[in-house]
Amino acid sequence: MCPVRFVGQAQAACLSLVPESRGQSEGATVSGAADGADWPQAGLSGHRGAPRHLSQVRSEFRGPPPFAPAYVSYTHRLQALVEDLRGCMTVADLAAVTGLSWDTVKNIIKNRLEKDYGHPRLKDLQRLSIDEIYLGRRKWFWTLVIDLDTGRIVWAAQGRGAEALRGFWPALRSSRAKIKAVAMDMSAAYWAAVAENLPDAAIVFDRFHITQLVNQKLDDLRRELVREATGLMKQTVKGVRYLLLMRRDNIEEEKLPRLDDALKHNEPLFTGYLLKEALGLLWEQPTYAKMNAFLHEWCDLAAQSAIRQMMQLAKTLLSHKSGILSWWKQRINNGRMEGINNKIKTLLRQTYGLRDERYFVLKLYSLHHARQELLG
Repeated sequence: MCPVRFVGQAQAACLSLVPESRGQSEGATVSGAADGADWPQAGLSGHRGAPRHLSQVRSEFRGPPPFAPAYVSYTHRLQALVEDLRGCMTVADLAAVTGLSWDTVKNIIKNRLEKDYGHPRLKDLQRLSIDEIYLGRRKWFWTLVIDLDTGRIVWAAQGRGAEALRGFWPALRSSRAKIKAVAMDMSAAYWAAVAENLPDAAIVFDRFHITQLVNQKLDDLRRELVREATGLMKQTVKGVRYLLLMRRDNIEEEKLPRLDDALKHNEPLFTGYLLKEALGLLWEQPTYAKMNAFLHEWCDLAAQSAIRQMMQLAKTLLSHKSGILSWWKQRINNGRMEGINNKIKTLLRQTYGLRDERYFVLKLYSLHHARQELLG
């Protein structure tokens, strides 16, 4: 035995602890390689440099443990708890309750969503709705395609126009789905993309977008008149925007005199208002032929009104006549899409935005099964 010297405040302490290796001088450093060579001499096994054969491991210890997935820090039961509570708690709340990190909780939910909704079924699709939604300065515009029969989002891509739908058409052709009709706004890009890829499908221009367009034209006329009007006419026209844009049936009785007073003192505004109200009757015609005749009659009246905004609208409606009249046979619109847009905005408010794009898409695909709640 050789003495080992420790230098400290006591200056000396001799302990006979470490055996000296043969052929090794006192004070020499033991290398890692030499250290490994001592394991067989000591009768030790399982050294990191000497892998064991799988046959030497008991069968119950081969593979991942039965109570947890491989290479993770949580059990199957904790994973199931996170999956069950994902619909009524935020990721941050689940992380606080379970003690897991935010990213770990998000990945558990993401894997579950990928399994359940990662590949939307397209084979049974018949009627589609295409629209875009603005999600703020970070995410900008997203193009969505939904199944009008079930309310499912079957495609979501960042961007707008034909480019955002480029990846959707090959998947739709592979599914051999037979699309009968597609509802959309009067966007030329969407119209061209659908006409090229679904030549047998009826294109239906959404009636709510058409109503929104006529309201925009009427409001543009009102602003123009406010700038040019003076005296009593300016006082009566100013401040009646919402009354002009609402359907007359929905205006409260006590507010009607103010609207009538503004219309009485301004003939162009009165004519534009009558045209706006009359256009709403287009979708109430009993037959396709009468709807077609009504549209042409309305456009003739708008052209004869000598109001620039209404004349422009008449040309737009005539150039999109086929898609407008298709509504009578298909009876579809983008109304369901508007409800989904509200759900998406609620989702983003609750999550303070989603950094993972694929995770965001999976959340959209599962939105028709999601239960949106106000989370505190």
